[in-house]
Amino acid sequence: GLIKLSILKNLDSMYVIEKINPLKDSRWDTFVHEHKFGWICHLSSWQEVLEKSFSHLKGHYFVLVNTNNNQIIAGLPVFFVKSWLIGNRLVSQPFTTLFDPLISTSNELSLLLEGAFDFFREKKYQYLELRTLDSFNLIKDERFISNNYYKYHYLNLDCPLNEIWSHFHRTCIKQRITRAENSNLKLIILDNNEKLRTFYNLYLQTRKKIGLPPQPYKFIKSLWDMFYNKKMLDILFASYNGKVIACLMLLKFKQRVSVEFACSDPNYWNMSPNHYLFWEAIKLAVSEKYKVFDFGRTSPDNKGLMDFKKRWGTTMVDIHHFYYFIDKNINNNKTIEKSERASYKIINKIIMKLPDNLVELIGNFFYSHLS
Repeated sequence: GLIKLSILKNLDSMYVIEKINPLKDSRWDTFVHEHKFGWICHLSSWQEVLEKSFSHLKGHYFVLVNTNNNQIIAGLPVFFVKSWLIGNRLVSQPFTTLFDPLISTSNELSLLLEGAFDFFREKKYQYLELRTLDSFNLIKDERFISNNYYKYHYLNLDCPLNEIWSHFHRTCIKQRITRAENSNLKLIILDNNEKLRTFYNLYLQTRKKIGLPPQPYKFIKSLWDMFYNKKMLDILFASYNGKVIACLMLLKFKQRVSVEFACSDPNYWNMSPNHYLFWEAIKLAVSEKYKVFDFGRTSPDNKGLMDFKKRWGTTMVDIHHFYYFIDKNINNNKTIEKSERASYKIINKIIMKLPDNLVELIGNFFYSHLS
């Protein structure tokens, strides 16, 4: 399973760049668990989910290895994204809200990128997109253009539950949680896949209402199949009189719990089921000794969602995306953003008017080109 690349001229003789298959190399997942930036989307099982769910993605994992003990000391997953609609590109890492290259120094990243570019030299791709959260200050290569448009909110759980509660907005959060609890909502934690389609149908309706295509069902099911039995994924339902009116999908790894998908029935918003589920999820995370609760990525244009997350007493930080343009016809990341916004604008105008089955088909098509 190993494809050993040539030792780079600026690489010390005790190190070598290798391209590995993490599904067959046990060193990788061990390394992910030990690295400070390691997250669920770095695991080999995430690669398996992506490649099973999306035929246009192919993962390639580049590692810096110490030849004295054969241990990985740095790593970079790079996915080749093939699309006749948007263009071929390299992304590290597709369909992830939170991600960092697994590095400790800027030089480690430079070496990994040289190895990746050497491997991809014959591929026709337009740019490399590198997503970061905590490692952005290590990206010092002047060939990269930085963009920090998206924001990330998180809640520190390393304190008593009553202290976490004390930071919530009095009327917009505390009162709504109390209202939900007085409405006799019931919490259900999904323990089998029989109602997975119930979750997806509500998610589809939520995306349709805001005019955005839904992720394919096979992606949702692959996440469940891969991570539920490993206790890395939970789906929470808020039920009223036997009807599911809101859902959350949570990813869990190391010290972090992250909201991956949230959806609800607008006919029951007066009961505040979203607030109820977020509070239940936070309490569950505290009881399981997690230290961070992620509210996910947000566009600053979505003021309502930005305010919702802020009112939970969260900390907000920038998410840094870096672009390296191989195809000089694409001169900056503004071109990419403009293309993406135009695509969403076209979809947004038509998707809210379509029947559910067509919305799901559009989502399948749309996400077969995205990353």
